[in-house]
Amino acid sequence: MTRPGFEEQWRRRFVQRGSRFDDDAGIAGWTPSGLETRLRNFRRVWPGDRPGALWLDAGCGAGSYTRHLAACGVCPVGLDYALPSLRKARQRSPGDIPWVVGDVTRLPVAPGSLDGVLCLGVMQALSRPEAAVAGLVAAVRPGGQIWIDVLNEGCLVTRLQRGLARLRGRGMGLRYDRPRQVAHWLRAHGARDVCIHWVPILPGRLRRFQSWVETPMVRRVLATVPGLGALASHAVLVTAVRAGAQPAHGAGS
Repeated sequence: MTRPGFEEQWRRRFVQRGSRFDDDAGIAGWTPSGLETRLRNFRRVWPGDRPGALWLDAGCGAGSYTRHLAACGVCPVGLDYALPSLRKARQRSPGDIPWVVGDVTRLPVAPGSLDGVLCLGVMQALSRPEAAVAGLVAAVRPGGQIWIDVLNEGCLVTRLQRGLARLRGRGMGLRYDRPRQVAHWLRAHGARDVCIHWVPILPGRLRRFQSWVETPMVRRVLATVPGLGALASHAVLVTAVRAGAQPAHGAGS
């Protein structure tokens, strides 16, 4: 499979990280506190699904989210294009979780065959994220859930970093997205009930204050004050439901 240069560069990096690191955060390319914060925010807002629902964790890395899905009673499949990461995911996970070598840009699943899909920590390494979003929506049944996270282009810290990089004549090395653009892609490709969840993540050196920005009061302020969530949040979860008639056996039945 031929990939654009940007994507191939990141594929090689993730393969190298899967070979070099043993901890989930190192394999994923996050700091330990960054991965912990992402997992905590996901657990807080994910509504779950019916027991036995079939989910795909696309870009699963070492399986941090895949294991959480399994612990909640659904049937997850972990997919990643980095074989070293999948080997480590299998070693530290329950034996009944299937692991598949594959690429989010060419999902090896039949359309409408999944109850839900996660794609977390992936979009920043893609050159054409809209095509991946379209494939994720198509992979789930009507009424099925789609969960995507992106690095937030509008974050104040990101804006400062981008400005410094330009002054130094350097690139950022990652893609950043506008959450409203991702929401538009989801709706355009057949999703409804799109929701944006702000995920403020403090730098590792300030991690002792992270719990402060995750209090219910701060979350309410970020959600209600126009523009504040975008300025304060390094990452964003964008969630949606596949449009169309929902089968009688759907989530919550």
